[in-house]
Order: sequence, then structure tokens, then C-alpha cells
Amino acid sequence: MTAYPLPALYVTGTDTGIGKTFSSCVLLHALRQRGGTAVGMKPVASGCERTAHGWRNEDATALLAASQPVPAYADLNPYALPLPLAPELAAADAGVQLALGPIEAAFGRLRAQADTVVVEGVGGWLAPLSATLDQADLVHALRLPVVMVVGLRLGCLNHARLTAAAIAASGATCIGWIGNEVDPQMARIDDNMTMLRDRLAMPCLGRLPFAPGADPAGLAGCLQL
Repeated sequence: MTAYPLPALYVTGTDTGIGKTFSSCVLLHALRQRGGTAVGMKPVASGCERTAHGWRNEDATALLAASQPVPAYADLNPYALPLPLAPELAAADAGVQLALGPIEAAFGRLRAQADTVVVEGVGGWLAPLSATLDQADLVHALRLPVVMVVGLRLGCLNHARLTAAAIAASGATCIGWIGNEVDPQMARIDDNMTMLRDRLAMPCLGRLPFAPGADPAGLAGCLQL
């Protein structure tokens, strides 16, 4: 089979903590199983641990493990901010000024290595990167289509529709959405999936089960690319 025809895409979510990283890792494996190479990218990550190799973020290292070929960490995560705060606050506390230039340069190096680059955002779509930089600015600078991860829990219909509307209003293009089960006790989950399919203009790329600790490679078949 051939690789997914998009050279890169941006993964956003309906909120923070709804499984963007896990979904991105599954997506990386699904792309690779189609015969291509795929690497992840987490341009801005707050909440890092100091290691012998520098600051490292748990989400970024998960993307690194799901990437093939394995890129340099500094390219995958150009801005590794120590404190687990909103990026604007974490960058200020670290004395760092977030800018598009280093991200664009790192993205170019990743793009040269793989058929597809999966770029993971921060929080929900409207979570800012800095006082002057929104995620939409990054998406436009890198010319990325967007995939939206919908955390399947009470309220997901509202959050999904608001996020889809905000993406469209920014001028970005959302090419699909992934349903991710984050609440194993959610009532009528199948009915909610049906309503989401009926109300979202873009196609559903798949549904990921609630599976804490699961190997994302084993769930690649849940996505239809």
C-alpha cells in the first residue's frame, strides 16, 4: 500500500486531556502501516523533566517512540518548557520567547526525513501559544490541514461543534476527526458517535477505545485513512 498522501497534518483537540498524544501516536503507526515513513512533532510542550540529555516532555517522547525514522528530539520538540502551565506562562517563567522561526526550521528538517509529519498542538484549538501567537498562526505558517480529536465524554457534542466552528473561522481546513473514548462510563456512546457523524462536516477517521496503557501500534487498525 502507499503512504498517506498528505505530507503533514496538525492534530488538535476539543479540550486538554482528551488523548491528542495517544491519538497522534496511533495515527503515526497507521500511516507507517500503509507503507510510508512518519514522524511526530510537538512544537511546544510544557511540563518537562530534566534529564542527562536536557529537558524532556512525556508527550514528546511518546511521539518520538512512534516515529520512524527517529528524529532528533530538538527537532521534534523545539520548545521544551519546564513548568506544567499554559505555554504562555511556562515560556515567561523560563525566560523564553516563543517564535515561529525555530518551529518552521525544525519542521523543515522533519519534513525532509519522512513522508508525513504529524504535528500535535497544545490543549484545545484556541489555547494560545503566546501573547501574540495562536495555534492557527502555526497551522497557516506550516500550511497544515487539521485533524480534530474528540474526547468522547458528556459535553463532547458541544465541544466538537465549537472546535470545528473555530477551526473553520480561522481559515484552516479540518479534514477529519477521531473519536477517543476517555470516559468508560459514558452513557449512549454509540448514539453520541452517530450524532457527531451527523453534525460534523468532515469525515470520521475512526474511534479509539478506552485502553489505558495500550500499545498505540495495536490500535492503528481503528483508523480509516
